[in-house]
Amino acid sequence: MASLPPTMRAVEIVRPGGPEVLVPTTRPLPVPGPAELLIRVEAAGINRPDVLQRKGGYAPPPGASDLPGLEVAGTVAALGPDAGRWQVGDPVCALVSGGGYAEFCAAPVPQCLPIPPGLSMVEAGGVPETFFTVWTNVFDRGRLQAGERLLVHGGSSGIGTTAIQMAKALGATVYVTAGSAEKCAACVRLGADLAIDHTREDFVARVKEATGGQGVDVILDMVGGDYTVRNLEALAVEGRLVQIAFLRGPKVELNLEPIMRKRLTLTGSTLRPRTVAQKGEVASALEARVWPLLAAGRLKPPIFRTFPLERAGDAHALMEANTHVGKIVLLV
Repeated sequence: MASLPPTMRAVEIVRPGGPEVLVPTTRPLPVPGPAELLIRVEAAGINRPDVLQRKGGYAPPPGASDLPGLEVAGTVAALGPDAGRWQVGDPVCALVSGGGYAEFCAAPVPQCLPIPPGLSMVEAGGVPETFFTVWTNVFDRGRLQAGERLLVHGGSSGIGTTAIQMAKALGATVYVTAGSAEKCAACVRLGADLAIDHTREDFVARVKEATGGQGVDVILDMVGGDYTVRNLEALAVEGRLVQIAFLRGPKVELNLEPIMRKRLTLTGSTLRPRTVAQKGEVASALEARVWPLLAAGRLKPPIFRTFPLERAGDAHALMEANTHVGKIVLLV
């Protein structure tokens, strides 16, 4: 670390509030632990949990940086003694528990992955959070198999665009909901078999129509609230509902009868509080199953817009406007 600067540029949350509370600052350079890499960040993805943290609703887990940012791409600047295969200068992308909005970021080795050939640094900066989330929820918890049907709510989001491409590449039929005709068209271009404009159509009726009354095998939902009962209607026998957020609220009143009659599974997860070892298992699965698809060009994260690090507030405002398709990325 002798040749590295003692401080770095970063963006911090000065108090809970709107995008204006994201303020440029100077911080000491992180020191990588024994099994960590110090990454010289070139791109950092923006994600909904960053917005929740900025508003005061999603505190970092114990020991994590208070700086926002859950995914980065760059090059290895320094490494701990247990860094394994990594060398200084290697291109790398990583899932982190915080600290991404900065020039340098420390990341646990198990959560670091090589940047697939053909992927730009900006694209790689928009990969880890959504790819880890989709894999662990759709394929681990949701047990989606080739030949099954997946419904994704929020199909034009970073999570949604990732789920469309990954599920299609692995042999599933994919239906999505989105909030406009333009967003629906974008989802179809990415590979969705059916895109439902939820502002104009009843997604349960459309799903039943598309499946001959059977329903879908897996639903990935970030809406919650009143969508929950309707999701149960849209599931097929032995269907699985996987909850990853609750934009319409976490509390619902359920009728248990369809759950029992159709033998449904209701599950969900959060990613940030999991252990390094658990996240490392997801990383290993991604490198084995999904990284070859990225390298072959069969998956490509759509980048909607980039902003310089100092304009993180503008990036958050764009995310909250909900007009984007795909990822918003900070350039460091």
